[in-house]
Amino acid sequence: VHLVESGGGLVQPGGSLRLSCATSGFTFENYHMSWVRQAPGKELEWVSTIFPYSGLAHYRETLKGRFATSTDNAKSTLYLEIQNLEPGDTAVYHCGATGAGSPYGSNKPAHYDYWGQGTQVNVSS
Repeated sequence: VHLVESGGGLVQPGGSLRLSCATSGFTFENYHMSWVRQAPGKELEWVSTIFPYSGLAHYRETLKGRFATSTDNAKSTLYLEIQNLEPGDTAVYHCGATGAGSPYGSNKPAHYDYWGQGTQVNVSS
């Protein structure tokens, strides 16, 4: 099983990014796919979860409107688009997979069946 995040980098405030999480080794549509981030010196924070088989997505309340998650099921890939980036979005962004029917919204890697190593996003002028 592999989950490989990409797309991070240095972005100016107000800019946008699209992060990707390429997966292999498991049946993508049978899992809930999530993004979890960790800002410097802070705890992991759940960002979003999407159900690939339906496209239904849930977001952390404070991030609604700027964050959008989606999937390409044919490519078993998860995406996160972030608009109007703020310095507070600086973090390592991880993707994780939990079995369909499992609760979503956890910030704990142990609650995920599969977990990626993350991609660094830096928002700074």
